[in-house]
Amino acid sequence: MQASIVDLRYRMVDVKKALENSEIVTLTDHGRVIADIFPRNSIQTNKTEEHPFFGMLNAEENMSVDAVMENLRGGRYNAL
Repeated sequence: MQASIVDLRYRMVDVKKALENSEIVTLTDHGRVIADIFPRNSIQTNKTEEHPFFGMLNAEENMSVDAVMENLRGGRYNAL
C-alpha cells in the first residue's frame, strides 16, 4: 500500500488494516518516498548465538582483537 502524510491523518484505519494484513506501507510526501512501514510480524530477528562475534574467544584464542575484527569487517580499503 502507498500512503501519503495526509493519508496517515485521515485514513489511518486503512493503513492499520493494511499492516494487519502483513502489507508493507510505503509513506510518501509530495509524491516522494520517504519511508517504508513494515508490519511487526514480518521483522525477523536473529539469535545472538548466530552472530559471528558470539563465542569468538573460544574459536580463535591466538588472534588479537584487531585481527578478529578485521576478519569480521573485511578490509577497509581495497588493495590496488
